[in-house]
Formats: sequence, structure tokens, C-alpha cells
Amino acid sequence: MRRRIGMLIFPGMTQLDMTGPYEVLARTPNSVVDLVARTLEPVTSDRGMQILPTVTYETCPVLDLIMVPGGPGQQKLMEDEATLDFLRKQAASATYITSVCTGSLVLGAAGLLKGKRATCHWSALEHLKFLGATPVSERVVVDGNIITGAGVTSGIEFGLTLAAILEGEQAAREIQLQIEYDPAPPFDCGSPKRAPHDMVKRLQARGAKLYEERKAVAARVGTKLGV
Repeated sequence: MRRRIGMLIFPGMTQLDMTGPYEVLARTPNSVVDLVARTLEPVTSDRGMQILPTVTYETCPVLDLIMVPGGPGQQKLMEDEATLDFLRKQAASATYITSVCTGSLVLGAAGLLKGKRATCHWSALEHLKFLGATPVSERVVVDGNIITGAGVTSGIEFGLTLAAILEGEQAAREIQLQIEYDPAPPFDCGSPKRAPHDMVKRLQARGAKLYEERKAVAARVGTKLGV
């Protein structure tokens, strides 16, 4: 039997959080990937791309691996009981429970990260502590069957890590070559650890409203979870 992989999609998601790992996992042998949403209506990303779901919460088969991407729309999911119930139900039998970017905050809101090490986009990493997780500033974090990727482009490394776990390192290496994943960024500022301090501060100021909204939701949800 082929393993079933389900990727949650929702309005306001960051499409690369999902499409990066999708490109890898859809090439992984013995796997089929579904895009899961509340309805089969097109889902519009935070930058306007429309994506078609393949299954709904109700019609989604039992999954071997569930993945949640991030994006500004993630806050609403953290208090959406239909979504949280779906995740809890699938997580109960899934072999792997995963996320990219701020999708880990949604997993946390479902109560799936308590006592676990996890990562997130750098701008929201510390919010994981409200949900009972230990924030880790790494591109990909594996803690048992919980696998989380950091922000946006780390989804490709996340996907390759998963491919190695699922089908072995040789399969993952071949996929890496197929997609020519050979990063050579034109600028050395893709992480707050290396970017100029004033650039980090400018981006933090620009995203201050979203930061505070996420923090408030995470704190509120964490209180409900008893963290």
C-alpha cells in the first residue's frame, strides 16, 4: 500500500511552506499526497495564489503523515475547532506529525507539541513556549514522530529530511539532485543570525502587528491547554 500524506491548506497560508515540501514528497517512492481543506473551493494564499484542495476534512483518508504549513492565516486555525479536531483525529493514528513555518503553532494549538522540541519561523519561534513546546532555532527539528521545519524555504530541507526517513538517504539524495537543490544565495542575510542587526530590526518593526497578534493567540490558546 502507498503511504498517504496530507498537507493542510487554508486561506492566508504561505504557499512555499507547502509547495516546497510537496515537490519533494510527491517524488518520494510509495507516496501519494493530498491537499486537505475545509471545502473543495480554491484556497487563496497570502500572496494571492489559488490552490485547489483534493480532499476535505470529511473525505480525507486515514493519513500516515500530516503536514501543516504556516502563513498569516494560521492564527485563525489555532482557534478553529473543526481544524484542531481534524488534526487530533489524524494525529492519533499518523506515523508522523509535521509542520513548516508557523504551522507548528497550529500543531501546538491542537495540543500535539507538549513536551516536544520544535521549530518555527524565526519571527514567531518564541511563541511555541506558550503551547508547551521547547523552541529550537534550527532549520529542521526531529523529536520522535514530530518533525518541524523553520521558515518558508526550509520546507525543502524539511521535505528531504522526511524523504530520507521514509525511503532512505539514497532516495532523498536522488530527489535533491532531481530538483537541483543546491543553494547558493546571492546574499548572506537569510537568517537573523547573519543578517545585519538594523535589517532584522526593520523587519521586526514592519511585522510588529502580526507578531503581537500571534503572541496573543498563542498565549490564549496555551491557557486553554493548561500550559
